[in-house]
Amino acid sequence: MQDEYRTVARVGVHETEVNRSRFLCALAPAATEQEAQDFVAAVRREHADATHNCWAYVIGADAAVQRASDDGEPGGTAGVPMLQMLLRRDMRYVVAVVTRYYGGVKLGAGGLIRAYGGAVGEALDALGTLTRRRFRLATVTVDHQRAGKVQNELHATGRDVRDVRYGETVTIEIGLPDADVDAFRAWLADVTAGTARFEPGGEAYGDA
Repeated sequence: MQDEYRTVARVGVHETEVNRSRFLCALAPAATEQEAQDFVAAVRREHADATHNCWAYVIGADAAVQRASDDGEPGGTAGVPMLQMLLRRDMRYVVAVVTRYYGGVKLGAGGLIRAYGGAVGEALDALGTLTRRRFRLATVTVDHQRAGKVQNELHATGRDVRDVRYGETVTIEIGLPDADVDAFRAWLADVTAGTARFEPGGEAYGDA
């Protein structure tokens, strides 16, 4: 798995103009290919009168799914440069749709490649990106007497506390960088005099 990836910070649209053609780049985070396709369909409906609605998306932290469409522009001049821009910026779980309203001036193949790729790059700059980092999920089980101290220490050191459940004991779910697991285990044993139980679990991504 990738240790980290970047994605778009929010849904949004950024507009540029090239030789009187309007290029509107709509960006959105997409957790699945279906979400990406639904976003493309929504933009196409909104801009049904546009000359072209070209799109590209990358799904998976390892960029396992990559799709692009020129939507009637000359082959390789729209969707591919959009996809290349997303990959060049290490963007994942993201979908981009560039809507073009033709302004009467032909741009040529090179001009189209620059315009579509550039529209995506400018939109990423305008909307901002987030870095997501891989974490090891883990469960800490501790008695009620020590739970308050452990929680306070976790928050004070900026640990990613995901859930706290109270029963006969207190169960705290946290996220840890893999490199910190051994040090955390030692710290926990020290803070709780060896009474806490630590169980590493699966992996997930969280905000860096």
